[in-house]
Amino acid sequence: MKTKLMFLAALSLAGGLALSACTSSNETATARQTPTPAKMSNSDLETRIKAALNGNEQLRVADLSVDADADKGEATLKGTVDSEALRTQAVQLAKTAYPGLIVTDKIDVKPRELSRTEYNEQKASEERQLAKQRGETVGGSVDDAYIHTKIVAKLIGNPTTPERKINVDVTNAQVTLRGVVENAEEKAEAERVAKDTDGVKRVINRLKVGAS
Repeated sequence: MKTKLMFLAALSLAGGLALSACTSSNETATARQTPTPAKMSNSDLETRIKAALNGNEQLRVADLSVDADADKGEATLKGTVDSEALRTQAVQLAKTAYPGLIVTDKIDVKPRELSRTEYNEQKASEERQLAKQRGETVGGSVDDAYIHTKIVAKLIGNPTTPERKINVDVTNAQVTLRGVVENAEEKAEAERVAKDTDGVKRVINRLKVGAS
């Protein structure tokens, strides 16, 4: 009887070891069959960000460049867009491409120059509101608002003129420049820019040179 019990115990132990070995073998086989997730490359991350940006028609046309570092979870955006709102949207869309992505914004904002035929009363009203916030005066005609838009854009794009220090008033196509510039060259250049703008009949240069 004792011998029989010992035999059964040995048999049970052998069966348990065999089952354990089988389970371990199955687990190993399963582990071998499960593929290891591929590591994201820089180009993969750049593609994701580009796809997110291209979801916006204006950003797709802008064709911003993307430089990504997948290991660091960082990306840099470069290029030019029409407005601050569009630049902000580009950064927000880029961040949706990858969780926790850190985006460096090197996007320039350069308003697209509208032709006179594209410029309507709504654009004129918006320009008057912006001018009012800056302490500037713009007449009630669409032409006055258009002239103001053109001059301000030119001054912003001109490295010689400190546009943010220059106030531009436009009434009945007459332009008045006010503010303080650093030297006579800046004063003369601002006047030249205003005079060379289509539609301007007269320029009054009241810019002062020196400290305010």
